[in-house]
Amino acid sequence: MSRLYLMRHGQTLFNELKRIQGACDSPLTDLGKSQAEEAKKYFESESLSFSGLYSSTQERASDTLEIVKPDEAYTRLKGLKEWNFGIYEGSPEYLNPPAQEGQESYGDYFKTYGGESVTEVEERMSETLTELMKQHRDGNVLAVSHGGALYAFYLKWRKAEDIRPSFSNCCILVYDYEDGKFDLVESINPGQ
Repeated sequence: MSRLYLMRHGQTLFNELKRIQGACDSPLTDLGKSQAEEAKKYFESESLSFSGLYSSTQERASDTLEIVKPDEAYTRLKGLKEWNFGIYEGSPEYLNPPAQEGQESYGDYFKTYGGESVTEVEERMSETLTELMKQHRDGNVLAVSHGGALYAFYLKWRKAEDIRPSFSNCCILVYDYEDGKFDLVESINPGQ
């Protein structure tokens, strides 16, 4: 069995300004850098080592990983990118569609506007992370991604008894991986 540490990037300027941020990017704030430092301290306190380090190709994720694991080689992967929100990118968050009764995500909403559906994000994240875990049998993997992508992955693999984790900046979702399946073990929010 191997273990996946799936982490969200630190706070960004767009997070602070309450802007929709998917395919577009913005830099880490001072708070975001501090959050990454807290995650670094957590991994050090647990004496965790990783057989693979990965991040989204977006700078906010790679910048976070470079703080958490400075001077260590890692691979950037498009499959770990944030949900693409189409023409809503960079818009104020209040323009997000209202939650539909009985739905837990935006579903196909953003696909109509040039973005991705939740199913597409679930599949992309699952395919990417499954391939990574196959490469690191019996090892720990750290992957830095994004809130919407983490949430879509969670929806794909959750079990009825799972307690909904926090998807705050620099949260760490810990999954066991075995026989092609991911099992959520815990959610960690360093420094909070």
